[in-house]
Amino acid sequence: MDTFALIVTIGVAFFFTYTNGFHDSANAIATSVSTRALTPRVALLMAAVMNLAGAFLGSGVAETVSEGLIETPHGSGGMAILFAALVGAIVWNLITWYFGLPSSSSHALFGGMVGAALAGGIAVYWTGVLEKIVLPMFLSPIVGMLLGYLVMLGIMWMFRRANPHKAKRGFRIAQTVSAAAMALGHGLQDAQKTMGVVVMALTIADVQEHDNIPVWVKISCAVMLSLGTYAGGWRIMRTLGRRIIELDPPQGFAAETTAASVMYAASYLFHAPISTTHVITSAIMGVGATKRLSAVRWGVAKNIVAGWFITMPAAAAVAAVCYGAVTLVS
Repeated sequence: MDTFALIVTIGVAFFFTYTNGFHDSANAIATSVSTRALTPRVALLMAAVMNLAGAFLGSGVAETVSEGLIETPHGSGGMAILFAALVGAIVWNLITWYFGLPSSSSHALFGGMVGAALAGGIAVYWTGVLEKIVLPMFLSPIVGMLLGYLVMLGIMWMFRRANPHKAKRGFRIAQTVSAAAMALGHGLQDAQKTMGVVVMALTIADVQEHDNIPVWVKISCAVMLSLGTYAGGWRIMRTLGRRIIELDPPQGFAAETTAASVMYAASYLFHAPISTTHVITSAIMGVGATKRLSAVRWGVAKNIVAGWFITMPAAAAVAAVCYGAVTLVS
């Protein structure tokens, strides 16, 4: 039974990674597609490949997820908690995908972990949750918005005398690079989060005693994220690419470059699991505000930000209910 529970939990973790891919594929390519720098299928293929590559570029985020957030109890109870956490995250991913809301798969996962842990009566390390999840959740969008605003101002000043048509054509080409950097950062962040969960499952099942990530776990998570990315998240892509602001190529380049820079800094300097959704969305808002404040559809932005705040508690509630159902059945 323990082996079966481990296999099922890892399978659900891989499915979460898949939903993460198609839910968050818009993060990497929505701006490039909306400015017509890339066609949708080419953009998705590029994002899938770069996601795959990004998954192998580090392990700091995975280590943050696998330790320091909740207690890691051994036995079937611990596996049930992890299973419920993943189901809570998956359900919230599917709900927000259906409504085209660019919420954070990462915070859905963290909310699920906390909700399942509380329902299962194990310790939640609130200091770790605050420092590693909550603070980055607030800081990364602020940094993304301010940096996006400043980067766009710099581009406008540098190209103030350039021919507008030639400049836009050049930025369309440049966007292929910035979109690839964004997808690489997404793989670096989001594939590692599931790696951390799988390592937790292996530790709970006493399959391994250390926090090293096996190669097969890295490959599996990277492939599932890439497959999900290639499946595409068209509903959310429309929200990011068109509904917040009508982007032109220089704005798209500025937003993608900003978001990718924030993700690399968070991954390598702080090992912080930040939300790629939060960063790219806030960068788009910051870039758009340089045009004029009214250019940003703040009503849409308000709904998106509201979704950010309810993601963790909503996923936590679903995970708690799921844990209760699992304990009843077992």
